[in-house]
Amino acid sequence: MPVVEKFSHGGWRPSADRFIKIMEDPFYRTLIDLQDLLTVRTADFWYRRQVKALHLPITTGSISSPMGLGSDSVPVSVDLFGQHTYLADSMQFMLEYGCRFNPRGAWYLMPSFRGEDADETHLNQFFHSEAEIEGGLDDVIEAVQGYLTMLARAVLEQHAPDVAAHAGGVDHLVHMAGLDAFPRMTLDEAVDHLGPDPLAVEVADGWRRLTRHGERRLMTEVSPVLWVTHFDHLSVPFYQAYGDPDRRTSLSADLLFGTGEVVGCGERHTTGEQVRTALAQHGVPEADYQWYVDMKDARPMRTSGFGLGVERWLLWVLNRWDIRELQLAPRLNGVAIVP
Repeated sequence: MPVVEKFSHGGWRPSADRFIKIMEDPFYRTLIDLQDLLTVRTADFWYRRQVKALHLPITTGSISSPMGLGSDSVPVSVDLFGQHTYLADSMQFMLEYGCRFNPRGAWYLMPSFRGEDADETHLNQFFHSEAEIEGGLDDVIEAVQGYLTMLARAVLEQHAPDVAAHAGGVDHLVHMAGLDAFPRMTLDEAVDHLGPDPLAVEVADGWRRLTRHGERRLMTEVSPVLWVTHFDHLSVPFYQAYGDPDRRTSLSADLLFGTGEVVGCGERHTTGEQVRTALAQHGVPEADYQWYVDMKDARPMRTSGFGLGVERWLLWVLNRWDIRELQLAPRLNGVAIVP
């Protein structure tokens, strides 16, 4: 299905009257319908699994997502009444903490903040649907698959005509809704498949990372919905569990569909000692994450979790090409925007 490339009335570009113009735009009415559907269905999905919702602050002293040598994200540092802190990039660590209160797991829908400039696939402020559950990588992969197929079926049940009008069809939703399991390959297998394409894989000292070009080739040549697992450990944050005795790979996975990576997930280290080993390998001072190490010392627990970029999911549902369209009230770094 070709990507719909025309802007909606008003697009995403800031202007003094954009917020007036889009009130009559059916695209943004459908966007709100889909936001509402995701919120309601997400709560119901986790309620049925006895995973508890957490209410968390938007500031943190422990960043989690914009980490690792392979990360393309930048944390947002703020001074809050003389206290240095960060706007939340993810509250994954707090979800791990929540699992100590409810072993079935914890989840939330909340905003995330990143410091890099927005572009066609990145937002400065976006919504994260995240959860942490007891178990390993295969357990969280199963949960993500159940969650996404549920959402695809819900969109088809409630909003198929409107989505088809904006997206040019709903075949992509039907395809995902009909999958019993999503195809999988390891990073090593993906690199072998991509071959000597310098634009597909970024290679550094001790780690590799798929580029957007590489992700798109895999979605075209292997499957439009595809898990890539076992990334090089030095390319991911320290908190991902090791995938082999030599500590070369990680128990992590990205789910590719639509624009590329839409979901990132992984199994976490179980014990404080495992975290210390990873911190040393990654050159991260233990003091920066002392509370996290202390928690693992006090309550060792095998958990795994994921984060879904909500606007990236919406981008796929509506078959758009620029994620900046997928915000009712855009936010750009260094730009004053009303409302």
